[in-house]
Amino acid sequence: MVKINGEQINADGRTVEEYLSEAGYDKKRVAVELNGDILPKCAYADTVLKDGDSAEVVSFVGGG
Repeated sequence: MVKINGEQINADGRTVEEYLSEAGYDKKRVAVELNGDILPKCAYADTVLKDGDSAEVVSFVGGG
């Protein structure tokens, strides 16, 4: 299980990009912190989530 935004989710074995797509996130409008480090967007497709990982996904909202 992977802890994402405080919830235990069965996402181990998926890449960050796969998880974001399945969860409905627009990867252009989010930032991902994985195990305490900000993950560069260029690493989303190559970073595989593992059991015990902890991630925070933050969405950016435009407005004025």
